[in-house]
Amino acid sequence: MVLERQLGEDRVKFASEDRALLAALLVPLPRQVLRRLRLLVQPDTALRWHRDLIKQRHARTCRPKRPGRPPTVRSIRNLILRLVRENPSWGYRRVHGELATLGIKVAASTVWEILKNEGIDPAPDRAATPWAGF
Repeated sequence: MVLERQLGEDRVKFASEDRALLAALLVPLPRQVLRRLRLLVQPDTALRWHRDLIKQRHARTCRPKRPGRPPTVRSIRNLILRLVRENPSWGYRRVHGELATLGIKVAASTVWEILKNEGIDPAPDRAATPWAGF
């Protein structure tokens, strides 16, 4: 009451640390007790602050560690590069098909990205004559 008299018409501005402290101290009390106390804030406000704290904590713990798709396993990456180096006429689709035959699940676009990042043309020009030209 003294603080309210000193402030007059002005309202108290709580920092986030003050809100956290007040919420932690007031939440364990029953609502009937909170309503009888003379507080600078409404009891519902303190309860809302506590809910917000819990929500922020939950959001922080549930956030994924690394956003986005996980990187391709290094052994698969090396296998793709080896297949392409040993078979220079193969494109990314052919490499993808060979990996599928081996039971390795990798998207064709992933094979394309790996080849592009290594500076290898994902779809090389065919040296052989096409069937129509034959």
